[in-house]
Amino acid sequence: MRPDFIEYLHKKVLLGDGAIGTYLYARGIELGRDTDRLNLSEPDLIYSIHEEYIRAGSQLIETNTFGANRFQLQSAGPADRIRDINLAGATIARRAAGPDIYVAGSIGPTGIDDLEREEQAAADIEDAFREQIEALLEGGVDLLLFETFTSLEELLPAIKIARTITDVPIIAQMAYPAKGKTSLGVDALTCGLAALEAGADVVGGNCGRGVSTLLTAIEHLSPLKERAPLSAFPNAGFPEIVGHRMVYPAQPAYMGQVLTEMIKLGVRLVGGCCGTTPTHIHEFQKLLRIKKRPLARITAIADEADPTAGREQEKTGCGRLLRELPADRLPVFVELDPPTHLDVGGVIQGAHSLKKSGADVITLGENPLAVLRADNMALAHRIQQDVGIKTVIHLTGRDKNLLGLQAQIMGAHILGIRGILAVTGDPASSSDQPGVSGVFDVKSFGLMRTINLFNQGFNLAGRDMKEKCDISIGGAFSYRPLRPENQIRRLERKAALGMSFVMTQPLFSAETVEKMLEQTAHLDLLLLPGIFPLISARNADFLHNEVPGITIPAETRKTLWLYDKVEDQRKAAMEITWNLISKIAPLVDGLYLISPLNKWKITSRLTRDIRQAGWSGSGKIKKFSTADK
Repeated sequence: MRPDFIEYLHKKVLLGDGAIGTYLYARGIELGRDTDRLNLSEPDLIYSIHEEYIRAGSQLIETNTFGANRFQLQSAGPADRIRDINLAGATIARRAAGPDIYVAGSIGPTGIDDLEREEQAAADIEDAFREQIEALLEGGVDLLLFETFTSLEELLPAIKIARTITDVPIIAQMAYPAKGKTSLGVDALTCGLAALEAGADVVGGNCGRGVSTLLTAIEHLSPLKERAPLSAFPNAGFPEIVGHRMVYPAQPAYMGQVLTEMIKLGVRLVGGCCGTTPTHIHEFQKLLRIKKRPLARITAIADEADPTAGREQEKTGCGRLLRELPADRLPVFVELDPPTHLDVGGVIQGAHSLKKSGADVITLGENPLAVLRADNMALAHRIQQDVGIKTVIHLTGRDKNLLGLQAQIMGAHILGIRGILAVTGDPASSSDQPGVSGVFDVKSFGLMRTINLFNQGFNLAGRDMKEKCDISIGGAFSYRPLRPENQIRRLERKAALGMSFVMTQPLFSAETVEKMLEQTAHLDLLLLPGIFPLISARNADFLHNEVPGITIPAETRKTLWLYDKVEDQRKAAMEITWNLISKIAPLVDGLYLISPLNKWKITSRLTRDIRQAGWSGSGKIKKFSTADK
């Protein structure tokens, strides 16, 4: 069970997240754009930012709702859908956080200046805070974070309103731009005392004019440390506008050193404000020696008096499968489907042929297209034992609940299977078996998170597994050249969850592959383009028109239909496939060959030709082969 938030702060330092707004601008969102509405229009983008901070070490994340009140939203357009924006912000953060990470509902000031506040009805301002707070609570936040307030006249009523609605913890942070005082000249200690009297549980500061100015404010607040935990979320220095970008000068290491001084003064919740990124949070985690993994797991271990209680959790690496790949040649993964019957002899024979041809890994689907097939883990074990080649099993969230999935991960570890491709799974409605329904306790993201936990030595309940798995986590990638942004964001989220290799949907154009490589070059992943050797013109038409995510160039389909005989079409298709491989092999990290209709002789021939060509690819495998050693 996750520890009580306030009790934890009285004992240890908790690491929050960094900026959302300025980080969105750094990632290409138009400067000045209303970022709160992105909860509705770009939820995957917001989710990916939460995931990045969690991956960097954040134990608390904030909702993307800082300006989601009726006054701030109205200044950027019609102030409609206030509840929807806040509810979506809380829901996205809650989904990213899971059961282990705290979610703070971010609430900023109304933006009304002192003169306008005198003219604006107090009841309207109170209603604005009330509707935002209620939506955040409905979305499942664990606590409320009032931040960047400049006036006590606005902060105190907001806290009091919150206290009439809920008893969740409240953090009250004000901006102190100089000498430990607000812009109106009120001392930080006065503000902190007033906030505690109004009902806040934690007081502190954020934003302002950089790290050193916030340190001064914390010095003023430090007499309160015996009464309540303090919090500090400084900016990364004072920004400079360079071109169309705001550049923040403070380096993560410097900020971490100043935060160390703040901790000595009583700060127990630290994070970053404008200009800070996941890189800053990762540096804070290292410098401050804050426990990186979720608190529930640490607590569960401590409750059992385990000798490893309180140890710093290690970041999992690329996994044993990738480390043990030959570093001097282009990696080749070849997919075989388990049979729809009990005679596995043909697949075993195919694996022998593929190994002899030079394949590095055999991948095995788990009931692809929801069609009943032999158990892929049992078959993977047979192949490793009988053939002596590495295997990757596909694992879906469709067929098993979280209990079964965790048992499957344990089984893979026990059987020496060191590669898992985590996928959601095709819809059960397309199954060839009557009465089948999908489970979907988790989809690919949750499954990757689970495997990553086992790589750290824990199950989902926080229990110590007594051994750490060493599994290379793979993911699927459906690259769409016309509009790739959403799929690339999904890829970034998966990378943040521990994914180390990627197998794409079949690609049929060298230009598409090159474009994909350019747009994913920022990710430290072994990316394997899917190569599907076509076997006929009809096969090409079927894949293009009926299989989601597969696009076959019109020129390719037209070329195949120039031949009347299927065998001539197959020869032409093989020539097209080989031309594609020849163009991309020097550029890619590896190749993922898919045996059409389990015709392993085709992929065996291609593998043999690839080895004879002697390609070494991008060379990235050399990095993975020496990783984690």
